[in-house]
Amino acid sequence: MDLAAVVLAVLLAVACVAFVARPFLREPAPEDDRLAELSPQERERVRIAEERDRALAALKELEFDHRTGKISDADYRELVAPLRRQAAEALRALDPPRNEARPTREDVRA
Repeated sequence: MDLAAVVLAVLLAVACVAFVARPFLREPAPEDDRLAELSPQERERVRIAEERDRALAALKELEFDHRTGKISDADYRELVAPLRRQAAEALRALDPPRNEARPTREDVRA
């Protein structure tokens, strides 16, 4: 009787595990597993976003190196301007054009 109970329990456990694992063991057959091709505008937007991310990451690393003393003040001033300009240009390129007029420096100073 004890042996029959152990065998029955093992069979029941195997059946439960197989039932639960069945969805994970089946591999669905996709109709098409290729990614959709990006349009030229989308590719350009992705390229600009990657450029922005690289510039911002470089700025963050430069700030950290300057604060920890790895980069002198003179070197920092020399390196930070081009990175800021690159990040700003990428951000401007990603920003959708607006119909409203943007304030100029003269408007802000007044």
